Amino acid sequence: MENNAFINFFTAFNFKEAFTAGMILFAVIDIVGSIPIIVDLRRKVGHVQSEKASIVAGILMIVFMFVGESMLGLIGIDVNSFAVAGALIIFFIALEMILGIQLYKDDAPETAAIIPIAFPLIAGAGTLTSVLSLRAEYSAINIIIAIIVNIGFVYIVLKNSGRLEKLFGKQGINVIRKIFGVILLAIAVKLFTSNIQELF
Repeated sequence: MENNAFINFFTAFNFKEAFTAGMILFAVIDIVGSIPIIVDLRRKVGHVQSEKASIVAGILMIVFMFVGESMLGLIGIDVNSFAVAGALIIFFIALEMILGIQLYKDDAPETAAIIPIAFPLIAGAGTLTSVLSLRAEYSAINIIIAIIVNIGFVYIVLKNSGRLEKLFGKQGINVIRKIFGVILLAIAVKLFTSNIQELF
């Protein structure tokens, strides 16, 4: 029985699902848009713990994906309701990215220790909400792959934040944020409509 569950876990892999989940997380984490914050932190404290921050953020996301539903069950909330709430949060994050306003983001951390970088900069409330919302739509293996790929990208950005800021410039980073904001807006609408039906 356990072997079947293990086999089913891996056979549920779907490239399209993993790619879509990866794009959603990439847009929500918005590590490219956070480059100015990372550069500022590096300037203030001299060193950003890229490896530890990335690993801690990845573990946070994967653990929350598995225990988040149980935590919701304890307070009497089903996954579909949470997914609808998550869709609304993703919607507002998308509006932020498109309009260049600040509705949701946490304050920039003051130090570059593991906790402020991993949480809330990488695995913030929006990211964790998105992970659980994705759990209502996609198989666990596809979300885990999406998380690992994104954490790999986050690590590269953290390591090379100074170079990337020079490469893209502030205008380039803003353009990337707006493009992913539009994609995220469409995803939020899809997530909302597919889960709201389950509530009625």
